[in-house]
Amino acid sequence: MAEPIKNIQFKPVDEEEQRKKDLLEIEDALLANKDSILEVMEVMGYLKQRGILDMAKGLLGQGDKVLDIAVNLANMPENKNSLKNLLLLVGTIGMINVTQLEPVLLKLNAGIARVAELEDKEGEKTSYLGMARALKDPEINRSITLLLEFLKGMGTDVSELEKNEPATVSPKVNTGETQEPEKGKSRG
Repeated sequence: MAEPIKNIQFKPVDEEEQRKKDLLEIEDALLANKDSILEVMEVMGYLKQRGILDMAKGLLGQGDKVLDIAVNLANMPENKNSLKNLLLLVGTIGMINVTQLEPVLLKLNAGIARVAELEDKEGEKTSYLGMARALKDPEINRSITLLLEFLKGMGTDVSELEKNEPATVSPKVNTGETQEPEKGKSRG
């Protein structure tokens, strides 16, 4: 049977040899990704020309001050409401079923085009009898039916689907004065 090796001696790593090996590895990586690196350098040049790198450097250098200003701005009541409304709007847009909305938008565009054509003919007016006759037109009848169904849908009780609670504070009436924060009070 073979005897186990009990004495292991590690060969000391020469720092100069390791440095040469690392440099060769970096050089190989640079050559393998030459096109990508050149494109990144070109983009960096454009950012430097436009002053964006200087601006980013300044923002990162003064990060705490910039963050403090951003938090104070976001903490103002009108900005809180704006951010809340923006998030609600994004959520609402996400709930829209675009496949159902597309035909309605196409019909809306067609209606707008017809109105634009009608504005060129300013002298025409519709009488009561003309409105009664128009109800026999299938396009108008379909449009009225569409509007009535839309109004029925708008009148449907959807309170169980609402995610937001009604506002407890009444909106401020615009008195014409500017809404500046009071000095000396914290914005918390």
